[in-house]
Amino acid sequence: MVAIENTLISDDLIKEDFVCNISKCKGECCISGEAGAPLENEEVTFLQQHYSKIKPFLNKKGIASIEAQGVFVKGIDGDYETPLVKGKECAYTVFSETGVASCGIEKANKEGVIDFQKPISCHLYPVRIQKYHDMTAVNYHSWSICSDACDLGKSLKIPVYQFVKTALIRKFGKVWYTALEKYAKKAS
Repeated sequence: MVAIENTLISDDLIKEDFVCNISKCKGECCISGEAGAPLENEEVTFLQQHYSKIKPFLNKKGIASIEAQGVFVKGIDGDYETPLVKGKECAYTVFSETGVASCGIEKANKEGVIDFQKPISCHLYPVRIQKYHDMTAVNYHSWSICSDACDLGKSLKIPVYQFVKTALIRKFGKVWYTALEKYAKKAS
């Protein structure tokens, strides 16, 4: 583990390899699980203010779920998360003609309708963040549905922290990421 600023980062971000293999998993992380994607306070505010701009990029089931539950829900732990469609996929999930799941929020961003890419928890995946009183833990989340991503990462020799570089910089900043890179090079 390494401490950078007020974060404690698991060595698994350096040791484990990962490259999302959407052609194999079809976006299963947007569908499986027991809860929606974790949301930060400012993301909740953004969704409340901009839902009308995102709505045209969503499917009917997602819209119905959001309009019944709200743009966010409180999870069993009291944290904010995205609502689900009948306990399954995230309400912001959309599907291609071939059944690949993706994010309607991200689609709205790519079309230039909003300036928010998607929840940081989704952008960071397979990295999970746990906030504590005076520090933040940054961990790799190993999930069986991502076995093809692990295999692809190994074949390409791309560690987790490199795969999620853009998201880590978005969350923690360039200086933080540079410090992580330096640590990873020494640890290798």
